Amino acid sequence: MSKDNLGAGFIHWLADQNHTVYVKRTHVKGAKDQAIAIAAALEREQPVALFPEGTTGPGTHLLPFRSTLLEAANYAAKDVEIRPVVIDYGAAAADVGWWHEPGSDNVRRVLGRRGVLPVTVSLLAPLDRDGDRKQLAGQARDAIARKLGLTSPAQSPIASGE
Repeated sequence: MSKDNLGAGFIHWLADQNHTVYVKRTHVKGAKDQAIAIAAALEREQPVALFPEGTTGPGTHLLPFRSTLLEAANYAAKDVEIRPVVIDYGAAAADVGWWHEPGSDNVRRVLGRRGVLPVTVSLLAPLDRDGDRKQLAGQARDAIARKLGLTSPAQSPIASGE
């Protein structure tokens, strides 16, 4: 999955090769249609990745998770396992994360770093599917926060409008 304004050229082509489902974050009334499109992608053998924060942050804490697209699991015809995945940059998290610069500037800054960039990817236990999408989002956020050793406040510590 990717936001609909991913870009053009090579990056967009590369995403298309992976059967990316593009999501228009600003199209709130179309959320159900987008969830149905994701459900169709879930029917394929290829895993689907959702990024529930819905935006980028400073890398030092989790932002609130948006639950809307998790509704796709309820639209899918087959059982869908929902497993949180943690991407941990360790001490470099604040260097990798961003919210006050364009994405292209962040990519250039990260690629221009000297040395190695430590990354640990952890596949966490499947979530209990008995709850609704908001409970799923809360479970995922709490599990990821525990793995990263972060507190998980209900609201983002980033002031609105920043």
